[in-house]
Amino acid sequence: MMEVDFSGVGIHSGNNVNLVVKPTKEKGIFFRRVDMQKSELIPATFDNVGEAKLRNTTIGNPNAEHVQTIEHLMAALFITGIDGAIVEIDGPETPILDGSAAQFIEKIRAAGIKPNKMKKIVVKKEVVAKANEITRQLPILVRLKMWMLNKIAGRKSDGFVKLSPNNGNCLNINATLVYPEKIIGKQSCRYVYDGTDDSVADFVQNFAQARTFGKYSEWEYLKKRGMGRGANENNVIALNDAGDGTINKTIWPDEFVRHKIIDVVGDMFTTGGVVCADLISFKGSHAMNNLVLKKLFSNPDNYDIIEPE
Repeated sequence: MMEVDFSGVGIHSGNNVNLVVKPTKEKGIFFRRVDMQKSELIPATFDNVGEAKLRNTTIGNPNAEHVQTIEHLMAALFITGIDGAIVEIDGPETPILDGSAAQFIEKIRAAGIKPNKMKKIVVKKEVVAKANEITRQLPILVRLKMWMLNKIAGRKSDGFVKLSPNNGNCLNINATLVYPEKIIGKQSCRYVYDGTDDSVADFVQNFAQARTFGKYSEWEYLKKRGMGRGANENNVIALNDAGDGTINKTIWPDEFVRHKIIDVVGDMFTTGGVVCADLISFKGSHAMNNLVLKKLFSNPDNYDIIEPE
């Protein structure tokens, strides 16, 4: 089988990292930390998410073997039809590359790896994950600080991610962002994956290049707390302090919500297949994406699994 390698900096750690995607005939995406002795395989599954912050998804034990910020690579593997692979990585975080999923997809497709037919997880009953469910799990001092910051910024913690039954043949994502910053404001977009070449092309052309984003003024704050150390104008859309513009150019005016689609696709692929449902993400986060999957799989009556023929 063909192998694909990537090198770059981790957006939060700031460290250089190398990874190799090795497709396998066996199903499942697994990471292996080759920089650690006797490293075991780390399943990239929703029930092995050790930490799902607002800014990234981490698999494994955050205090031991783990890999963070896997969502862009996972989205790329999903879109290219790779549902079996071992990802060997020599650090705790995947490289951010240009802040999108595009370079991952381009290099995997250039390798000529044949896509697989993936299993379907057909949602039968509605499940919802709400922002306040996430905050209730946090220490009280952290919750108080978040409440104060949200009040100052004019933000409401009313986000949710909902999965509802549909025709059972596609992942239909409707995502909405609401930010007080004028350059973002309220943005919505839709993406449908049904396994066809057209749906893959739609993602590649209209979503894959959308980059992660953040306020330029927040970078120093994040870096002091071990986050954003690898962020720069080449891998992040940097909002100015006034929030009415960006320091670097955007590809689309609504690039912010288009990037949210990448995050949702990557997080949903921690199921190992296609989640066939109508998915509404309103001010969603990685933590809510993970919680809605945990709720979905908590009851066998919520879903059916259809293996490919």
